[in-house]
Amino acid sequence: MIGLAVAREALQRRPDASVVVLERESEIAAHQSSHNSGVVHAGIYYEPGSLKARLCVQGARELYAYCEARGVTVTRPGKVIVATRARELPGLDDLERRGRANGVPGLRRIGAQELGELEPHVRGIAALHSPATGLVDFVAVARALADDIRSGGGKVVTVAEVDGIRTHGRVAGSAAAATRAAPHAAGPPEASRVAIRLAGGAEVRARRAVFCAGAWSDRLAHAAGAAADPRIVPFRGAYLRLVRDSRDLVRGLVYPVPDPTLPFLGVHLTRHPDGQVLVGPTALLAGARDAYRLGRIRLRDVAATVAWPGTWRMARRWWRTGLREIHHAASRSALAAEAARFVPELTAEDLEPAFAGVRAQALARDGSLIDDFVFSETEGALHVRNAPSPAATASLAIASEVVDRLGWSVR
Repeated sequence: MIGLAVAREALQRRPDASVVVLERESEIAAHQSSHNSGVVHAGIYYEPGSLKARLCVQGARELYAYCEARGVTVTRPGKVIVATRARELPGLDDLERRGRANGVPGLRRIGAQELGELEPHVRGIAALHSPATGLVDFVAVARALADDIRSGGGKVVTVAEVDGIRTHGRVAGSAAAATRAAPHAAGPPEASRVAIRLAGGAEVRARRAVFCAGAWSDRLAHAAGAAADPRIVPFRGAYLRLVRDSRDLVRGLVYPVPDPTLPFLGVHLTRHPDGQVLVGPTALLAGARDAYRLGRIRLRDVAATVAWPGTWRMARRWWRTGLREIHHAASRSALAAEAARFVPELTAEDLEPAFAGVRAQALARDGSLIDDFVFSETEGALHVRNAPSPAATASLAIASEVVDRLGWSVR
């Protein structure tokens, strides 16, 4: 999503530029951009003044306009964030403060009675209602972005693999799991600042490169000469869904009050236009950066996670949370009980397997989970080092930010 949005933005500002998107897989949007809940976030959760806060609100507004212009179906069923216990009310207060400071449109506090009118099967003592929260198929958005790039004279190239990066004579080590490229990119060799070596032996040269590699962003950045901190540590999030006869338990999107110390939103329910209602996700350390199947383990990915000092510092701090997440992942009844806190009628029999995604979580050396977007630069290159949710929502705004940082002003 972000790479495509950046390429589109670059072409809009410099229609005469040679712009190529280099994609690892055989199709676009094969990872985080397609393995998600499809929620267009309104900007409630993020600390005012942060990149997430600014780019999410701006990005959601731009995404809605883009979808309307390009004929991509998007709905706004709205979301309620529900407090079920008195001890959650301060957290709800803080979310309301953040949402208002961030300029979230239409955000309002409601009581139990109005909550019941919006969501008859949901119970809580108070809630925040966000009518601007929506749903979209981000794969459809990605395809529209790719079409815009091609129609603007750019290229979207799939199925090639980066084996190394050279900047002004420096050749960095293998980044074999990171991205893919093709031998017909960018400007003339004398103007090049970055050379990308492909697994097949070809070389792509460019004046500037923007790396938006998601779960492999740290490897590409490090290969280009950036610091190893932060490291990407993959978290696998599995979703269940309500069986057909139970879908009426939810009308829109229903979320709990999240733990403010963690970059996860907790078990929530999201009703999609096709009638499906997702429940989840879990959050488990994954054995691979593409662990969409629970049994998928890649030794290189495991070694990178285990060798990172931040992993052990995180584990010492959050081991109780980790045990709870293991319980949720192992027991459908446990996940159902978590959701039943605000949908009391929901039981394990109402749930069936859906799909899993992998969150590319940036983890600092000191063990802190990095919650904001992070960008860094190396010679001739800009790296999107951390782009977790709401990155898809904010992708058009992130693209503007990235191209601004390249020094390409609007023409």
